[in-house]
Amino acid sequence: MWRIWLIFDPRRVLVALGVFLLVLALLIHFILLSTDRFNWLDGPRRTAMVTYDTSQVMPT
Repeated sequence: MWRIWLIFDPRRVLVALGVFLLVLALLIHFILLSTDRFNWLDGPRRTAMVTYDTSQVMPT
């Protein structure tokens, strides 16, 4: 394992790993914010409710 660190600079690898994880976390959070179920800022979107008028039902 120690020979890998002779090939790669540890500081560069850790910075690249941190940047990758930050971008991945932001991507996941923005994907969740774009959904209706998991948007914790705006809450669920209000959809038009369908109502049925039962007074017009034909008797059988």
